[in-house]
Amino acid sequence: MSAELFSVFYQFADVFAFLILSAAGLAIVFGMMGVINMAHGEFIMCGAYVTVGLVNLGVPLPIAQILAALTAGIIGMIVELLIVRRFYKRPLDSLLATWGLSLIVTQSMLLIIGSAVRGIGTPEGSFAIGGYTFSTYRLVLFVCAVAVLGGLYIIFMKTRFGVIARATMQNAAMAKALGARTGRIYSISFGIGTALAGLCGALYAPTMTLIPTMGATFVVESFVTVVIGGANVLLGTAPAAVFLAMIRMALNASYGQIIGQIGMLFAVILIIRVLPEGLSSVLVRRGR
Repeated sequence: MSAELFSVFYQFADVFAFLILSAAGLAIVFGMMGVINMAHGEFIMCGAYVTVGLVNLGVPLPIAQILAALTAGIIGMIVELLIVRRFYKRPLDSLLATWGLSLIVTQSMLLIIGSAVRGIGTPEGSFAIGGYTFSTYRLVLFVCAVAVLGGLYIIFMKTRFGVIARATMQNAAMAKALGARTGRIYSISFGIGTALAGLCGALYAPTMTLIPTMGATFVVESFVTVVIGGANVLLGTAPAAVFLAMIRMALNASYGQIIGQIGMLFAVILIIRVLPEGLSSVLVRRGR
């Protein structure tokens, strides 16, 4: 593989990993459960802060990242029990409630911890191919993104819990009548979604400066990825990430990151206009 070709793949993998890791949790909470979680970025921030805190205490980075994801998942289940559960049939109210939670968490972190926390540095070093230098950790993030996609597919498509969860999301009353513990299903699903958000923050903690508003960096991309993926999030999220990654990679290389961001959002508007049901609707029709 030539250096130029690998450079193209590397840039694609970097953007793809960012989109998948930031959107995976939202694909469950928003795409499957229908909850507009405006605090998604704060769960990402939680994962990042817990990771850095544990590493500074001497915990190895991989273990710290796993513990951070579990912490975000547990907090998410508590939030679901105390706040979100009351608004499943009221999407606008859930938006306002989670937005309020987002503001409270962000401002509390600013008051308690301050505007910035010293990072831990990017691990794994770098390698060179031809005249290009690449970060090994960025490829690790790509592998993690693929693993997350595979894990979600197995959990929600190949396990008994996944079958019950999908049935509950489609028709909670019928699932409950058939014996499903819908409250528990919602709680676990929301916990998985927030754990994935925490994992995203944990994985990206070594690559960025930690500030209480860092979650906003991930929120826009995660929402647009889930939205253009369509109703079938398990089928549509990955193609949406591939499509957006290709557009953003091409524009970043030619015109810079700002134009890449604008171009990606413009492409999202076009897709929603042409395919209001998202990319998964096309894939479902072709699969019939």
